Amino acid sequence: MTMPKNLIMSTSKTVQQLQAQWVTPENFRRYGQVIFPSQDGKVFDAEDAYLVLDKGTPRFYIMRLERRGRKFHKITRHVQCTQCLGSLAGKDWLIAVCPPNNDVDEPDLANIAAFRIPGNCFIKLEVGTWHAGPYFEHEVVDFYNLELSDTNVVDHFTHDFLLSHQIEFEII
Repeated sequence: MTMPKNLIMSTSKTVQQLQAQWVTPENFRRYGQVIFPSQDGKVFDAEDAYLVLDKGTPRFYIMRLERRGRKFHKITRHVQCTQCLGSLAGKDWLIAVCPPNNDVDEPDLANIAAFRIPGNCFIKLEVGTWHAGPYFEHEVVDFYNLELSDTNVVDHFTHDFLLSHQIEFEII
């Protein structure tokens, strides 16, 4: 049986490389916040994470991830809460992000960026920030994760670039 020409899908994909830059509060501002250690007793200020966790029960847990590599073709967002991620044991890691745009169901390809996160801080993703990762070359990394208890059930929107644009990304 031969498929009509208008139904034949291309199976070729393009691998687009994303150059990871070291994260700073300034270069990550479009996507969220970077939180570094502060002295005990410091008063709450703009250097602290501004969290949105009022639409459910907050969940703080440690997730163990095994060797993830650096390639991805799916990116996810959460539109009901912020999310905080950080590695334990001081291990550096990578993440790709795209700014929130909750009026559109697809991330803007022109605004995808990749960051290297040092093991001495954590990131807070703004509500609606598209993200792919964490990625790393280590065998195993434990990450702490702060989100809502049902985020991955009711607030997990994923876009697949292989289906929409025949693109896979590699963080370099």
